[in-house]
Amino acid sequence: MPKAWSSKDERQYEHVKASEKKEGKSTDRAKEIAARTVNKHRKEEGRTKS
Repeated sequence: MPKAWSSKDERQYEHVKASEKKEGKSTDRAKEIAARTVNKHRKEEGRTKS
């Protein structure tokens, strides 16, 4: 996990990753979707630099 992520972000990442795996996505694709989802929410909350 990136250092900038909070424990909430890490929990969200694991939840989304598991959900995507359950839907039949590959591990790599599930990780990508989960990371993009967490980063999207961080950006919406103003917790990123750009």
